Amino acid sequence: MKEKVAIQGIKGSFHHQVALEYFQENIAIDECLSFEAVVDSLLNNQSQFAVMAIENSIAGSIIPNYALIDKNNLHIIGEYYLDIIQNLMVLNGQKLDEIHEVHSHPMALLQCMDFLKKQSHIKLVEDKDTAETARRIHQNQLKGIAAIGSKVAAKLYDLSIVAPEIQTVNNNKTRFFIISQQPNLLAKELINKASLKFELEDTPGSLAAVLNVMTNCKLNLTKIQSMPIIETPFQYSFFVDVVFEKYKHYEKAVKILELMTSHFKVLGEYNNRLQID
Repeated sequence: MKEKVAIQGIKGSFHHQVALEYFQENIAIDECLSFEAVVDSLLNNQSQFAVMAIENSIAGSIIPNYALIDKNNLHIIGEYYLDIIQNLMVLNGQKLDEIHEVHSHPMALLQCMDFLKKQSHIKLVEDKDTAETARRIHQNQLKGIAAIGSKVAAKLYDLSIVAPEIQTVNNNKTRFFIISQQPNLLAKELINKASLKFELEDTPGSLAAVLNVMTNCKLNLTKIQSMPIIETPFQYSFFVDVVFEKYKHYEKAVKILELMTSHFKVLGEYNNRLQID
């Protein structure tokens, strides 16, 4: 039986593309309408794994997703960086000058605005999901309407790409977490990255002291994200990612940080270059 992977959105979305590329296509997909539904799919054992976007190189972090992982005690077991390449797709046989509307998610429209501004004959219509628009065009055989999305969506819904790679910024990447209810079972020597969460007392130099420990233990801090603690105004949780060459250096740092911080938690230990076959 194929393992099931929960994604936010439908088949043809960027989450679906990540699932296919990370798990090498040997999977079944559970399509979820929201990130909360993705988490529920894991907690209810409908899925064994999930793909969750966590940050974009242009738009920044998706902070609520950190909270979802933390609150539900989920484990990060991997990560994947995807180039966000947007394509204009239509029914087979249609041409660009025959298109009078493009329907897509507001973010996708913004990402392609330089191209779309040059198409004065095309009206922009905001929609809830890029892949859903592509599917609707295919199912209803809608002429004169285009969708914006991935090549996976075009192939899946049998649409023609009339304008490839129309995104304004070419070097636009989104980072995705691969998450599970169970922690990673990798051997320690294969683990080279960890995602951590901790809180600090409101004292001068407390964060600097934590960063010094990471440096002294030969950890490379690649990400730090603060998030307000709702119950305690103007107090913050910190979510950090660290990479390391030797697990023993990371292990030493964890023991020290557990003493220096409050509510210290390992969200995941994983290999940042490993994919699941």
